Amino acid sequence: MLKTLRNNFAFFRQFRQRFETTGAIAPSSRFLARSMTRFLADRGESPIRVLEIGPGTGPVTEKIVPLLRSGDHFDMVELNESFVSILNDRFQNDEQWRGASAFSEIHQLPVQEFLPNEQYDFVISGLPLNNFPADLVEQIANHYFTLLKPTGTLSYFEYMYVRPIRKVVTRGDEKTRITRIDDVMAAHCADRRIARDNILINVPPAWVQHLAGTARQPGAS
Repeated sequence: MLKTLRNNFAFFRQFRQRFETTGAIAPSSRFLARSMTRFLADRGESPIRVLEIGPGTGPVTEKIVPLLRSGDHFDMVELNESFVSILNDRFQNDEQWRGASAFSEIHQLPVQEFLPNEQYDFVISGLPLNNFPADLVEQIANHYFTLLKPTGTLSYFEYMYVRPIRKVVTRGDEKTRITRIDDVMAAHCADRRIARDNILINVPPAWVQHLAGTARQPGAS
């Protein structure tokens, strides 16, 4: 409990200092974390590669780690040095996390600069895309699918109705920015979406989008 409160406080402090890259007032709820990892939870017996983008203080990582086995590989990409420090501490001192430390690695850099040698079976992203410039969102969204195997699954979340509301209430450059982001993400969802989960017990409530590594052929349902 004390560790959770400490992590929540650290998250809130980073929210105040770096809203653009933190994006939320509180870490993801356990309900959202469970949804983000539901396809990973149905993994087969073979070794897998998992990438988590923007893990923050680790609420989704908390659900990922127990699903991993010896022979897997787990990468995390996190830009915020305070969050990296928290994650490293968990891998060193948390008994369950320590069991996965031998095949886990944290990379501190922007995800669009992360160029691994192999693709991933599961990409799980907590990036606050609605806060970013539209060109950067397009670059990141396209990069998700260079990181993901054609047979893999991307899971990411977005807060409910944020873009539709902003498209109505904003004007000028901000309206253009949010409309472009909506167009980019809607196109990927139209081509690749497997499922969408509604997570009401989260601050704020969120949709979790699950997308396939391979786009549907034109005309396919």
